Amino acid sequence: MLIDGFGRKHTYLRLSLTERCNLRCQYCMPAEGVDLTPSPKLLTHNEILRLANLFVTSGVDKIRLTGGEPTVRKDIHDICSDLSSLKGLKTLAITTNGITLAKKLPMLKQCGITNLNISLDTLVPSKFEFMTRRKGHHKVIESINAAIDVGYNPVKVNCVVMRGFNDDEICDFVNLTVDKPINVRFIEFMPFDGNVWNVKKLIPYSEMLDTVAKKFPTLKRLCDHPTETAKNFQIDGHVGTVSFVTSMTEHFCAGCNRLRLLADGNLKVCLFGPSEVSLRDPLRSGAGDEELREIIGTAVKRKKASHAGMFDIAKTANRPMIHIGG
Repeated sequence: MLIDGFGRKHTYLRLSLTERCNLRCQYCMPAEGVDLTPSPKLLTHNEILRLANLFVTSGVDKIRLTGGEPTVRKDIHDICSDLSSLKGLKTLAITTNGITLAKKLPMLKQCGITNLNISLDTLVPSKFEFMTRRKGHHKVIESINAAIDVGYNPVKVNCVVMRGFNDDEICDFVNLTVDKPINVRFIEFMPFDGNVWNVKKLIPYSEMLDTVAKKFPTLKRLCDHPTETAKNFQIDGHVGTVSFVTSMTEHFCAGCNRLRLLADGNLKVCLFGPSEVSLRDPLRSGAGDEELREIIGTAVKRKKASHAGMFDIAKTANRPMIHIGG
């Protein structure tokens, strides 16, 4: 069910719990906001568990909870507890903006969250407010420190780099790794509906790497897993690490092992592809597990060898990132 036409086995499910978010990041949604899917059309707790179990019993061993902002979902702790008990699941991760994370973190860890990514695109509070259209920079910093305090190692910090906005902070972010177990992940700016993507805003991996290497000459490449989305580096004497997610200039489609289940129950086999197939509708129509597996397997088999390239992606209709799940 999970092997596509190019022999790629998909063992990693990114599961969006909600389209709602307490920030309004410019690269995630348009300024006017987005139309949210009505609640009755979103997956329920039990539907999430049934579909997740279907994927895990078919070979998925890692699930990452996304959104929207997954921590705004009221039953987040119950969902985590139930997912973490699925036999065969090795990793239950979450990607969060960190706004409400600090106070929820002890319970989330207790409920089975093993890995943590926190999104933060600037270390300057005024820039944070401009980018997210909300206040709360200090809360994200608190959450990063809280995650370290409760034992997450590494704490991954996702930073989308954009020319003219935060490219002057790259080395400041690297400095976070000096004495803390932080993995800073610099992400190339990607096109999605409504985020006003422009290639002039894109800082390519090669340029980011050059910036870091000039300031930190002991930067050296680590050995990456074949399915790794990031190129990983270590600097001598630093506790943490630095990574680059190069989706646009050096894609990693050949090793892709990821599928996405959206909050409305649609399965998306490629982040940048427009095609989706509903699992919610057949599930609610009484489909059995084998029928659902067949639908999933057919979608996976249609997955293309690679995405179309950043310029074609920018011209292709896709959903805003908040709908897809970060």
